[in-house]
Amino acid sequence: MAKLDRLDLRLLALLQQNGRMSNLELAEAVGLSPAQCSRRHHRLEELGVITRYEARLHPASIGLKVVAFVHIGMDRGHMRDLKSFREALTHMPNVLECHSVTGDFDYVLKVIAADLEDLNVFLTERLVALPGIGLVRSSVCLEEIMARSALPLPVAEMS
Repeated sequence: MAKLDRLDLRLLALLQQNGRMSNLELAEAVGLSPAQCSRRHHRLEELGVITRYEARLHPASIGLKVVAFVHIGMDRGHMRDLKSFREALTHMPNVLECHSVTGDFDYVLKVIAADLEDLNVFLTERLVALPGIGLVRSSVCLEEIMARSALPLPVAEMS
């Protein structure tokens, strides 16, 4: 775990709010010179605290209107297929997230699709064709109440 001080945390909080802030804007906001701010920023990238920058798109605006959470149970006799299963998921752009979980299922996926027909094709033709899958249960999201990507930072150290 990286050792972060209050300036690092403030810098991270600002970047989570707006990843496009210029170095000058960041420096002014945290009270550092541009050179000091740039050094800290690069250090956070090198430490792997900042992993990437991306533009967040509104799915419905580009025709992706269905979100589903898919629970997958693997056949116990196919544990050797886990590596190929995980690798295959990385090549499926409909899969936004994959989590190995405890409980009745082995994995939970967050999947996006244009519509219910598109989701059905993905589930029945692509997903269940993967090796080792024993059980698939899906839940279609009716409404997104809240979503965030910003991580909670230790507030006590930021003030």
